[in-house]
Amino acid sequence: MRSVWALFIGVAVLALGNGLQSTLLGVRAVDADFGATVTGYVMAGYFVGSLVGSVVTPKLIEQVGHIRVFAAFASVISTSALLHAVFVDPIAWFMFRAVTGLCIAGLYIVSESWVNSAATNETRGKMLSAYMLIIFAAMGVGQLLLNVPDHNGYIQFIIVSALMSVALVPMSLARTPAPEIVNPRPVTIAEIYRLSPLAVIACFFNGLGQSVFFMLGAVYGDAIGMNVAQVSILMALPMLGVIASQFPVGMVSDRFDRRQVMTVISALTAAVAFTAVFSGDLPFLYITGLFALFGALSLPLYSLALAHANDYLESDQMLGAAGKLVLLFGVGAIAGPIIAGDLMDRFGEHAFFVFLGTVYGLIGVFAVYRMTRRAAVPLDEQGDFVLVSNQTTSIAATAIAIETSEGWDEEKPSN
Repeated sequence: MRSVWALFIGVAVLALGNGLQSTLLGVRAVDADFGATVTGYVMAGYFVGSLVGSVVTPKLIEQVGHIRVFAAFASVISTSALLHAVFVDPIAWFMFRAVTGLCIAGLYIVSESWVNSAATNETRGKMLSAYMLIIFAAMGVGQLLLNVPDHNGYIQFIIVSALMSVALVPMSLARTPAPEIVNPRPVTIAEIYRLSPLAVIACFFNGLGQSVFFMLGAVYGDAIGMNVAQVSILMALPMLGVIASQFPVGMVSDRFDRRQVMTVISALTAAVAFTAVFSGDLPFLYITGLFALFGALSLPLYSLALAHANDYLESDQMLGAAGKLVLLFGVGAIAGPIIAGDLMDRFGEHAFFVFLGTVYGLIGVFAVYRMTRRAAVPLDEQGDFVLVSNQTTSIAATAIAIETSEGWDEEKPSN
């Protein structure tokens, strides 16, 4: 841990700014009368850029190195944050969000590859867990920066810009040798689906759900009459809630059939969402409690899907499959805000939670179906659960695959 403390500080500052910006844009989109549909398209731009960034960043790193890539992306994203305040236009914001997504993906690829390179077989799990907890905690705290007074409309964007710039400083001073990007054996999505259909469906649907929850949550909060301070708390608690829930979820998932765990958690998540459909007139405390519970339950599902995939993949397939599953999440994350935003404009703000309840309910239904098609993996052959952020790139997912497969030579179950 001592070897990567500077990196962890940089990642924390980066996540603070990223957490603030996502919710800030939702609030400002409402103020600008974009409407939920247009806001959905704007927010989807982030994930379009993220997918592009996950492809181009490893190539850039090979050409100029980690530090230069990190510095360039941090500078670009710092500038992009300020331009949101200058050009308040949906098309411009979509382009800025795409640039932001590309740069954030690149910054996380650099930091995640650094963590993986600094880890040993004995420390990788602990370092990955610490890394993920830092991201969740910082993004949660970042929401509270919405409460900084902003009388002219620029100050909060300046804060985002400053945080992105400051994140570069610890990385520049890090003494850890620059890591290498590993190019794993290619694995197709069809191959992954043949071995683990539930993982493929769950990753895609988690992309649909998590992107809507965090990109349009502020729009929902404003629609039911919340002020900015209330929205900041509303969006902070889910991120902080998952820090508490990951330990019991991980413990249970390592002791029972993961499909059963995914079924129960998906059903509970859907139940919370459908309950929240009728929460608009409830006191603020109850609504925030439902938001926190939804986040605590739903966020570990993505990690469970990745762990479930690794339970059925050969060790030499895990690394290639990790990137493809993150790609599936990203495709779902692009579609989610567009679909949900349109539904909210057509049917009202309650469509927000109807959409989420349907998405997570379908994950649970498919998990039940898969339990009727194949026997469970023996518990002693299951890999370990590692919490994964919804900001995770293929590098962290690959590191998790390495953590799962290290020292494990038993034959994997066939389909």
